[in-house]
Parts: sequence; structure tokens; C-alpha cells
Amino acid sequence: MTDITADGAVGREMLGHPRGLATLFFTEMWERLSYYGMRAILILFMVDQIAKGGLALDDTTATAIYGIYTGAVYLVALPGGWIADRLLGAQRSVLVGGLVIMSGHFVLAIPDINAFFLGLLLVILGTGLLKPNVSTIVGSLYPVGDARRDSGFTIFYMGINLGALIGPLIVGGLGQSENYGWHWGFGAAGVGMLFGVVQFWLTRHYLGDAGLYPVGSGDAAKDAAYRKKAWTGIAICMAALAYFVIASMRGSIDLNPVKISEMATWVILGAVALYFANIFIFGKLSTVDKKRVVVIIVLFLGISMFWSGFEQAGSSLNLFADRYTHLDYSWFSIPSSWFQSVNSVFIVLFAPVFAALWVRLGARNLNPSTPVKFGLGLILLAIGFAMMIFASMIVASGDKAMPTWLILTYLFHTFGELAISPVGLSATTKLAPKGYVGQMMGIWFVGAALGNLIAGQIAGDFDANNLGAFPGQYLQIVLVIGGSGLLMLLISKPVKKLMGGID
Repeated sequence: MTDITADGAVGREMLGHPRGLATLFFTEMWERLSYYGMRAILILFMVDQIAKGGLALDDTTATAIYGIYTGAVYLVALPGGWIADRLLGAQRSVLVGGLVIMSGHFVLAIPDINAFFLGLLLVILGTGLLKPNVSTIVGSLYPVGDARRDSGFTIFYMGINLGALIGPLIVGGLGQSENYGWHWGFGAAGVGMLFGVVQFWLTRHYLGDAGLYPVGSGDAAKDAAYRKKAWTGIAICMAALAYFVIASMRGSIDLNPVKISEMATWVILGAVALYFANIFIFGKLSTVDKKRVVVIIVLFLGISMFWSGFEQAGSSLNLFADRYTHLDYSWFSIPSSWFQSVNSVFIVLFAPVFAALWVRLGARNLNPSTPVKFGLGLILLAIGFAMMIFASMIVASGDKAMPTWLILTYLFHTFGELAISPVGLSATTKLAPKGYVGQMMGIWFVGAALGNLIAGQIAGDFDANNLGAFPGQYLQIVLVIGGSGLLMLLISKPVKKLMGGID
């Protein structure tokens, strides 16, 4: 049976859900496969020797570039969502974004340093168009109040983790193979995105009108004038970006990734502070809304702290796996990039467990509040890094650590992610004052971007020539993150009161 939902999506079903969910499931799966596959080899490629196809960058520079890249991916979700809402519509944004991402990966496959940075830029821009808007379309497939919506997002979330699991295995396997090399890995990521774009194009009719059109004011002339001005502004920004890229390639602009990362961190902190000051002074918020915004600020700081540790996975922990972990066995040699799939395996295994745990605790009126879950998540992250203290002691003594240390680290990091990420996302939508939901979600992404930038800076502090300092550095991370978690637990009761009855 085929009908049309309230949002215009074609109502043909598959396994009890709109058929369009399968389109979006596989689009996101292929996109995440390409993203996490490339992410798994990015830092390894940058620090590898030129003779082996790498860039031979020092660790500090490479990790700063990694932090800027992963942070920018979150930041561009803000303009990407706006372009979809006001200009292109979500469906066209996903298609264009997929094509740009695919182009970026294929450019990365070209063995040239200018192509490398251009490819990263294209992947960033494309992800900003695709990532936030594919999720928007998922929600549009279901009429308001449809009980299947949460289940649909759960299925969609599994597509994300399936791609994140497979990507490092394929891209990393090729990139670290002696028979192929890094650029084959980047090319494989591009092929993955190509599959995603093709299947989206061939099955997009199942989406119907869901996310097809941009939001209008109802006044055609006014909307046309607005779009003209908006496209003019975008054209100016893209021209300025193109000039900047060309000047950088020619050497007219001297770029220092470490300084850019540090400067971007302070710019983001300053911009966020000004934003919150503005809405407190001029936002005409009620007393209850002001209290809830204070909670959002606390969650912003918490998620920034969390990602600054969690995102060591692709940088410092990735290098630890490659250089200091026992990978060669008589029967098999493990590519170090494959450790980047461990988190996704644990997500698939334990996400249902955590979801059931919160439901059961809630039924007994024992479900922890959001600030308590944030505190527990940070403490679990710290426990993961405590595993690295022992692993680095082994390395400092002259031996290589067994893979189990990294696996245990990722296990506790996954537990922390499950305690914080979905909970904070949900709480932000509930706490946001009316008319500020989109902006507060944007602040959530900015927090992730800030955490990624700081993560790159932390990773750059690990000196490969001073292994004896590693245990102390990991201990410092444990104390800072664990201390932040304990502080969150200590202030959880007053923070909960500020939430005004929202769990």
C-alpha cells in the first residue's frame, strides 16, 4: 500500500517503516564509511615518511591539522543547515554535499600536498551540507506523533555505526597495505561516497516531498529577493575562500596550523560568550528560560571537555596503536587503523543496553538526571585514559603494549559516549527557549568543534622522543577529565533545579 504522509513523503513501507528510511540509512552508512575510513588513516598519512607516500609532518603540526579538520566538520553544520532550510531544501543539500565529499576524497587520492589540503576542504564543505540535513529528512518521513519515529532514528543510528565500523577496515586496510598505499585508501573512501550518492539518486523518489523544498515565508516575491541576496553573499564567501586557497598554494599566505588551532579556540570561546551575553541581555527570556540557558552553558562546557578527550582516538591514540602496540603475530599483522572500528563495535553492542538501563531506572524512579549522566560520562572517559597510564608504562620500559589496553580504553570511552552524547542532545532540545531550539542545537555542535580543536592540541603535546613522559601526561588527562566529572556530580543538584522540571 502506498500513501502520502503529512510531510509529503511517499508512504510505501519496509519492515514497518517508510521505504525512504532505507534510502537515508544507506546514504548515511556510505557517507560515514568514507568519513571514518579517511579519518582512520589521516594522522598516520601526515606523519609517515615521504618515501612511503606520507607528508613527513611532525606530530604537533599533524595533530593540529587533524583537530582543525574534525572541528571544522562540526562548525560547517551550522551554515549547511541554514542553506538547506532557506535555499536548497534538505534533499538537494544531501545530494550536492555527497558529490562534494566524493570529489574531496578523490582529490585526496592525488599524491600532491596542495591536493591534500584542497581535498580536506572539499570534504569539510560537503559534510556541512550532507550531515545535518540527512537527519532532518529522517524526521520528516514520519507524521507528528508517529510512535515509529524514535525507532526509525534508532535504525538510522545503526547505519551510522555500520559505516563507521566498516570504513576503517576497508580504507585502513588499503592505506596501510604495502601493495597499495595511502592514496588508494583515500580513493576507496571516494568510491564509498560514490555508492552513497548513486543509491540516493536512484531511490530518492521514496522520500517524496520530505525535505524537498526550502522553508518559505509565503510571500513569493519576498522569498525570491531573500534568496538572491543570500546566494550573492554565498558567492562572495566562496570567492574569498577560493582566493585564500589559491594564495596559500602559491605561498603568499604562510599558514601555521598550531597557531590557527589556538586562535580558533579563543575565537570560538569569545563568540560563544558574546552569544550567551546577547540572549541574556536582549533575548527577552523569562526567568525560567534564563535558568535553563545556564544549564545549556554547563552542558556546552561538559561536552567540549568530553570531546577533547574522546577525539584522541583518531590522533594520539591512533599514533599509539601504530607505534607502540604489538600488532604483528605469526598468523596475522593488524593494521593499526583498524582500532578505529572498535568504538563502533561497542556502540552496536552496548547502545541497546544503555537505552534499556535508562528505561528500567526510570520505571523505578531512579533514572539519573542529565548533569549526573554527564558527570558519569566524564569519569568513564577518565577511567579509559587510566588504562593508557599502564599501557604507556610498558612502552616507557622498552616493550610494546598489547592491544587489550587500547581495547579497554575504547570500551570505557564508549560507555562515556553513551552516557553523554544522546542524553545531552535530547536535553538541549528540551531546555532551549522557544524560538531558540535551532540556535541551541548549533551551540551543541560548536561545543563538539571546540572539543575537537583542543583534542588536536592535547595530542600534539605527546613527544615521541620522550616516552618516559607519557604516563605522567595520561595521568594529567585522567585528573583533569575525572576532576571535571566529579565537579559535575557535585553541582548536579543545583543544576537540576535550574532545569525547571526537565529531566
